[in-house]
Amino acid sequence: MDYRISDGNGGNGAGGGNGGLVGPRTEDILPASAAAAVKVVIVGGFGVGKTTMVGSVSEIRPLTTEETMTQAGVGVDDLAGVERKTETTVAMDFGRISLNERLVLYLFGTPGQERFWFLWNGLFEGALGAVVLLDTRRLEVSFDVVGRLEERGVPFVVAVNAFPEAPVYPMAELRAALDLSDAVPMIDCDARDRGSSRDTLITLVSYLQALTTMTPETP
Repeated sequence: MDYRISDGNGGNGAGGGNGGLVGPRTEDILPASAAAAVKVVIVGGFGVGKTTMVGSVSEIRPLTTEETMTQAGVGVDDLAGVERKTETTVAMDFGRISLNERLVLYLFGTPGQERFWFLWNGLFEGALGAVVLLDTRRLEVSFDVVGRLEERGVPFVVAVNAFPEAPVYPMAELRAALDLSDAVPMIDCDARDRGSSRDTLITLVSYLQALTTMTPETP
């Protein structure tokens, strides 16, 4: 398995043109002002844009574990609606973003296919919250994802990812289809856009903060 790191600087990465290992780039070093780090998981069905979101918003070179799809997935992975997809995440995606000088988010993107869901146990360990990416062309691929998060008790927000020619539904209808509580934030998102992806993460952090300040209802 090849673990690839996106790097547009040619041989400046590990094992680059100088024939040896080099240290991290200046922009990859955690800011000295960082006081808190939060682990966040990006989840969703197969092909909903998890790798795209991590890559678009990460301030460091994102780690991806995408592999070319082979005959092994025929009859196992549901390609309906994503027939042109040629690669898939087989372990995880990883990135990092500083929301401000003191708060850093570590982003872990999960595999979408059910046959890789056994990896979720490790990826969710220590995670404070999750973003569920939703593709309105294939709502059914998100049902089990939401169910697993609810079973684990992991707080999450739902981000409706923008796809060309995807049907547009009122948020109330999407919420009903997913059987979501009114308390769970649901927003529009374009995983390709850094600003939109960042806003989605800010929505999650704000939701997590609100949960910590909520007082239990007295019987």
